[in-house]
Amino acid sequence: MFTLNCRGKLLVARRPLIMGILNSTPDSFYAGSRVASLETLLQTADRMIADGADILDIGGQSSRPGAEEVGVEEELQRVIAPISAIHKRFPHIPLSVDTWHARVAEQALSVGASIVNDVSGGTLDPMMIETVGRLGAPYVCMHMRGDPATMARHADYEDVTREVLDLFIRRIDDCRRAGIHDLILDPGLGFAKRAVHNLALLKNLALLAGITGRPLLLGVSRKSFIYKALELPGPESALNGSTVMNTLALLHGAAILRVHDPKEAREAVRLTELYKSENSRS
Repeated sequence: MFTLNCRGKLLVARRPLIMGILNSTPDSFYAGSRVASLETLLQTADRMIADGADILDIGGQSSRPGAEEVGVEEELQRVIAPISAIHKRFPHIPLSVDTWHARVAEQALSVGASIVNDVSGGTLDPMMIETVGRLGAPYVCMHMRGDPATMARHADYEDVTREVLDLFIRRIDDCRRAGIHDLILDPGLGFAKRAVHNLALLKNLALLAGITGRPLLLGVSRKSFIYKALELPGPESALNGSTVMNTLALLHGAAILRVHDPKEAREAVRLTELYKSENSRS
């Protein structure tokens, strides 16, 4: 069990949490997650909550490999109104803003977001960690090299688990000094990682969690290493494979699953918890 103080609202995680992905972008890698209007976004949020999402994660900048940065002003245009509207419609659901810009994070927190999900782990905006600490929000710190436009060139590791762990240890200290109390770590599967790196990190989740003492977030939903391994045409075909990978992540210690499909992820959580409970009695 762990807790997150979502800016005054305590989220108690007695089981792994489900974070539903809401993309306010026209170019997300999975077309099924793109939202064309505010009303559609609210309808999608409602469905995700009904399907078991504990947190909703709203992003306005695609982080798919090769994605070009849209800039702070455009990102603000894409996320502030949706976050405000979702918060007003569903005030009981914690909202996360998916951004690597401190300014976007600060404005999102002012209109209803309560968690910052930073795919850069503080490397792309030097003010991010200080800003999150000052505002007292939980922080998802992900491992990535380069940025989405360049990260594919940086997928070269001698020991990916050790190198991710080294970054986490440094970031834990940075966050502690900045006053961040609720820190979640994401090893960044698919971000400057090839399939062999993703699988190594998945296998070693328990090691990462044990050494860092922090809850781990895993985002594998419909990613290319899944559908390519299965020789499928694209992310639209990768729901079953995503569920398998989410189940493995849960068995190896994932505390939060970031997904496009909360219903299937919630079923994986329930069955995995049943398996663990039965296994502990035998």
